[in-house]
Amino acid sequence: MIPILYIVIPCYNEEEVLPVTSGMFLEELETLIEKGKISGESRILFVDDGSKDKTWSIIGGLSEKDSHFVGISLSRNRGHQNAVLAGLMDSMDKCDITVSVDCDGQDDITAIEKMVDEYINGSQVVYGVRSRRDNDTFFKRFTAESFYKLLGVMGAEVVYNHADYRLISARVLKELAEFGEVNLYLRGLIPLVGFKSSTVSYERRERIAGKSHYSLSKMAALALDGITSLSVKPLRLITSLGIIISIISFIGTIWAVAAHFSGATVAGWASLTCIVCFLGGIQLISLGVIGEYIGKIYMEVKHRPRYIIAERTDEKDSH
Repeated sequence: MIPILYIVIPCYNEEEVLPVTSGMFLEELETLIEKGKISGESRILFVDDGSKDKTWSIIGGLSEKDSHFVGISLSRNRGHQNAVLAGLMDSMDKCDITVSVDCDGQDDITAIEKMVDEYINGSQVVYGVRSRRDNDTFFKRFTAESFYKLLGVMGAEVVYNHADYRLISARVLKELAEFGEVNLYLRGLIPLVGFKSSTVSYERRERIAGKSHYSLSKMAALALDGITSLSVKPLRLITSLGIIISIISFIGTIWAVAAHFSGATVAGWASLTCIVCFLGGIQLISLGVIGEYIGKIYMEVKHRPRYIIAERTDEKDSH
């Protein structure tokens, strides 16, 4: 049976790059259809993540020109991870496999064929893995690689150098739908679902047009979400640090009492100030980490929807 493929593409203020990359995606889709790798019912699904420019009107125009293009628009900007999830969940009952990929054209879309081949060979999830990071600045390369290593140390199961370029079967998506957390980090969540998986290497290019919407602060927030959503090890590290400091403090207390009775004490404020500042800093950091987890619990218990679909290019699909 030839699988139906939906290519899920999140978009946020992509009016500059979308007219260029949409043709690339369509060409790749048609090539795979001609080769008999995927069904002619396959589609390219754009997810407009509350864009403030002409992104949604461009998506509407594309869908009118070619039936292979479809689109949904979220009621407001919900962030990249929620936009990807919205596209995946909307496609789940319409296809056999999905491939999520960014709109900017940096990910080599010819790797989609390799992913489909891996699926045909039995893989339910196929991760697109960057073969190298030559196009990244030293700072971005260092921070990205350090982040993946940090996640591993923290006990989170992630695929090294993998972002959100991946193939997922409809079977896996149905199981993913059972995961109801609001604080999404799909790179770590999908490996938790399980099933047979494999990887496909590809080279990442420069952005074709427009500017990246992923600022340093957004990358840091995503990294924090990844760690706190997948692991409780930071809390255990705080506990361990507290035990170590308590032991050191107990030893210091014994030393201070012994020094007092031996008459070897010397009055001074510098050492006392350093100790107070050190302990105060540790306490504030600890409270911050605990507060981050409490904040996530607060968001989870509300059970708010992770996204709301406001419009579709084909309103018939909404019924």
